[in-house]
Amino acid sequence: MLNREAYEEREKEFLAPYAQLSSKSLGRQHKESECIFRSSFQRDLDRIVHSTAFRRLEYKTQVFINHEGDYYRTRLTHSLEVSQISRGLARMLRLNEDLAQTIALAHDLGHTPFGHAGEAAMNSLMESDGGFEHNFQSYRVVTKLEERYPDFLGLNLSYEVLEGILKHSTEYDHPKNLEGFQKSGYPTLEAQIVNYADEIAYMNHDLDDGLQYGMLTFKSLEAVSLWHETFLEIEKRHPSAPEKVKRFRTISRLIHKLIDNLQEETRKNIEEKKIKTLDDVRQKGKQLVTLSPEMKKKTGELKKFLFDNMYCHWRVVRMAEKAKRTIKDLFEAYVSNPKILPEEFYDRIQEEGKTKRHIADYIAGMTDRFALQEHKKLFDPEERV
Repeated sequence: MLNREAYEEREKEFLAPYAQLSSKSLGRQHKESECIFRSSFQRDLDRIVHSTAFRRLEYKTQVFINHEGDYYRTRLTHSLEVSQISRGLARMLRLNEDLAQTIALAHDLGHTPFGHAGEAAMNSLMESDGGFEHNFQSYRVVTKLEERYPDFLGLNLSYEVLEGILKHSTEYDHPKNLEGFQKSGYPTLEAQIVNYADEIAYMNHDLDDGLQYGMLTFKSLEAVSLWHETFLEIEKRHPSAPEKVKRFRTISRLIHKLIDNLQEETRKNIEEKKIKTLDDVRQKGKQLVTLSPEMKKKTGELKKFLFDNMYCHWRVVRMAEKAKRTIKDLFEAYVSNPKILPEEFYDRIQEEGKTKRHIADYIAGMTDRFALQEHKKLFDPEERV
């Protein structure tokens, strides 16, 4: 049997000297005996997959509200795609695949229903009480809100996983409240590759969703150099393939290009900055994981195109307004009368105060469809409560 100790020895033999070893984890807040056959990060991954918050990601959407269509990506499918890309990058760079995959699967646990529109609405409503930011909410989920153990709240995850969740940073994610992680230096390379895997995943699945539902067209995408040059490659190889197949192959090729560029540029950065150990990553690790300047320019053009043509599409804007209105109505109803909350959340308010923070916890934990159903129950006189 390959037990935990044998697995940890394999890590030491195979992983790069600047990778985060399971055996060198800074540990957990609450002491637990080690698992016989799983490393610390494998154990964390299992805890996340079995959590309530992870299961709810199935009915939380990225850009579109859940009932708009079955094809659209959800937070769950997005997290799986980020996990897949992160694990592949970790393997190529000889980093800890288990740690990268675990951070990837946990990075969106704190998202509100209705995607970024929901988070924007919640942040505005919580402005006087510290605001709302989904990285910190993910951290609250895994350290406080999940209740699965008799001796502590949360999932008691390893330090490196918590750090990766809290410091998750992309164009749309700007972590501010770092609690006890300010002095640890730059995050592990495993955490840094998740940041870019997130961007690679959302850019490409938003392209796919937009094309599938007619908000984007092949013709309009000719203006985007990264898409157009990749599409021409596919067109040359498979001129008679159906349009749907060309779409799939172009997106697959795009992901491949971005991953290849990222790992190549990251290797160059590691060499130029003379990164030899994990301590070097902590001290000199700013922007170690990056795309090349040319690829950054091309992805910037793609992101702008998506913003102008998809995220500002009238259908998306209408859904965003509906989402913001729903969350605002729920929030204000609960603030005006906390007794209409579920008993466990009302009890927390009675014990701890912080009314708005507990209400934010409750709403952020909702799926799209549950939030819409709850709104009906509270505001439709004919709906049964």
